[in-house]
Amino acid sequence: MNEVHISLIAETLGHLGSFPITNTLLMSLVSTVVLIVAAVLLSRRMRSPTGSGTPRGLQNVTEVLIDGALAMMDTVTGGRKQSLRFFPLVFTFFIFILVSNWLGLLPGIGPISLAVTANGHQVVTPLFRSTNADLNVTLALAIISVIATQIFGIIAISAAKYAKRFFNFKNPIFTFVGLIELISELAKFISFSFRLFGNVFAGEVLLVVIAFLVPVVIPLPFMFLEIFVGLIQAFIFAILTLVFLKVATTEEAH
Repeated sequence: MNEVHISLIAETLGHLGSFPITNTLLMSLVSTVVLIVAAVLLSRRMRSPTGSGTPRGLQNVTEVLIDGALAMMDTVTGGRKQSLRFFPLVFTFFIFILVSNWLGLLPGIGPISLAVTANGHQVVTPLFRSTNADLNVTLALAIISVIATQIFGIIAISAAKYAKRFFNFKNPIFTFVGLIELISELAKFISFSFRLFGNVFAGEVLLVVIAFLVPVVIPLPFMFLEIFVGLIQAFIFAILTLVFLKVATTEEAH
């Protein structure tokens, strides 16, 4: 009788020295290569109205996407200057998470397997697995987001003023509020990482179970649902990072 095997943690395919190579790590490398190749191809065919001609094709799509992203960021930051400052970090989060989520839905990502030895036994392990279905990946993204937020805040309003948000001993109320702020910053590591991991992993489980029970037509609506969820999760992670960046770089009056 066939069984559905779902692992909460990423499966190890091998080791590079003592460093484990997991199927989610391999998938993240594929996502990175896809983005690099796309960037190289796009940069080689760049056109300008004042230079080599009217932009067209993929360049037009990319420019519309970037202009739309900046316009949306302006509604949060209140100005294009700050949007441009945050754009590289925020948009990188969005596009990496989006591509990783969507590549994980491609047919064949789950069924392609590799026989590996684990604890003296041979185990059939998926060669690729959705990148963000690994808590290590989402935690790494959360760490980058939170630390970058602190760095931007310190640069914008100075280290001393930024520290007062968390360590302000003017009176007991400010001290208590600062403690709450510090706890909320630490909680972002958990909320960011578990929100993205939980939604992607749940979608992965849903698709596996549905495909196992009804393998022909029924999984298609759920596949389209996961495409939408992948987009929403990338958007939420990016927009929350943007909001926290805006808050961190805004000087508070005491």
